[in-house]
Formats: sequence, structure tokens, C-alpha cells
Amino acid sequence: MDVAVVTGLSGAGRSTAAKCLEDLGWFVVDNLPPELIVTMVELGAQARGAITKIAVVMDVRSRAFTDDLSSVIKELDGTGYKPRVLFLEAADSVLVRRFEEVRRGHPMQGDGRLADGITAERSLLEPLRDEADLVVDTSALSVHELRAKIEDAFGSESSMRTRVTVLSFGYKYGLPMDADLVMDVRFLPNPFWIPELRELSGVDGEVRNYVLSQEGAEDFLDQYQQLLRLVGAGYRREGKRYLTLAVGCTGGKHRSVALSEELARRMSAEDGTTVKVVHRDLGRE
Repeated sequence: MDVAVVTGLSGAGRSTAAKCLEDLGWFVVDNLPPELIVTMVELGAQARGAITKIAVVMDVRSRAFTDDLSSVIKELDGTGYKPRVLFLEAADSVLVRRFEEVRRGHPMQGDGRLADGITAERSLLEPLRDEADLVVDTSALSVHELRAKIEDAFGSESSMRTRVTVLSFGYKYGLPMDADLVMDVRFLPNPFWIPELRELSGVDGEVRNYVLSQEGAEDFLDQYQQLLRLVGAGYRREGKRYLTLAVGCTGGKHRSVALSEELARRMSAEDGTTVKVVHRDLGRE
């Protein structure tokens, strides 16, 4: 069981870090009281492999925050779990601007000024910051840059892979609502008009060979695959790990199915990519 504790100053990016860890496959619990952390980890350990990574996001709303958390970390060490502590911070001027942008008060502000709350929280968390495994100053970081740092520190090889779904569909049944990119392959001759191919589908070898042998089919796949490499690299830089590529023909039975299978086969050979194929409309006719 991998255990991480995400903490730091309010407004420094804990929510972004939590979302990033969830995308990396961590089971994330926000604002769990310190005395319940060990119980949570033990429950995760009893899940028979369903939960292997737990991240707990802590802030000053937790009662007796620093003392409790320090004792919990020691207790986790004693039970065989070595928690990694991520501490997020930012300059006072940056934190003030962020709070003003969302028009919210600081949790330790009370009846005082926003700056007073930030100062009080920084003082309270100073001992914990000194013991953290990783301290990240988010003052000059964009959301994407912060995500990249979290991924570098807590991502595994499998969690960093881009997950691509190649989805075949028929235009007469409507566009897929979750498509990121749409490939229209209706420019290729339709096997539906070939009597011996009509009852077959794109997963059958005869249809596949017919579709891929058409003029422009291979060139189209080669160039589109090159385009997908550029798009995929850009998505990864922006922190997007999921891509749905919809491939459409008239009925979603022949051309789109055959090209989806071929494109998925090619993309599976790409480093850092996991591909699955879904044929949405196959069998509807």
C-alpha cells in the first residue's frame, strides 16, 4: 500500500493535486481527520488489491492539525507504511490574489484581514513543512505545470500512459457525444454494395482486406496516425490522459469497424499508449 499525505497552505493548489492524483489512480480522501488516517489505510489494505494507493488531503480545518498529523505519520511508519508528504506553498501576494479572485475568506482569517489568516497558517504549518518529503512552490506554476510535477513525483509508468478509445459508429445513428476527435471514412467505397460482403462486418478479414485495399486508405491511415502523434503529445503536455477517437461511416458496420481495428493495431505499438476498441453500432442493422 502506497500512502501519500497532501497538505500545505490554503490556496496553494491542494485541490489540483488531489484531482491529479485521482487521475493517476490514487484513492483520494479530502479533509479526513488525522486520527482516522491509519484506519483508512488499514481498510484499504484489506481491500484485496482493489486499493493500492491512498492519498489523504489535509488542511487546517482538521482539529489539532500538526500535532495529530505528526503522530499519525509516526504510527504509519510503525505499522510498515511509509507515507510520502507533499507540501504545497506559495508567496503571500499570490495567495492573496487567488483568494480575491474566488472571493472567499481564509479559513484562519477570523475577524482579521486575509493576510493575517495566511500568516497564521504559515506559522502553524512550518514544522510540517520542514518534515515534508516534497515541497512545491506554486507561485509561478500554471495548473498544467503543477500537474506535471505531481505526475513526475507520484505517477507510475502505467498511470502515465495515454488511454485511447477508438470508437466506430454510424452517422445515421448520430455522432458520439464523448468524441474528442472524429474521423469520417465515408470517402471509401462501401462494402455494403458488394453482395458477398454485405452480411459481413469490418471485423471479418474479407471486409478488412477490401477496405484497406481501396485507393487512399493506407495513405489516409498513415497521415492520420502522424496527426494523432502530434495531438497526443499536446494532450500529454496539457495533462489530458484520455482520448476518444470516433471513426464513422454510414451504418457503423463495415468501413469504420475495419479502420478502427487497423488504427488501434497501429496505435498499440506506440510507446506510452493504451488502446481499446469499441464498436458502438455494430449489430444494430
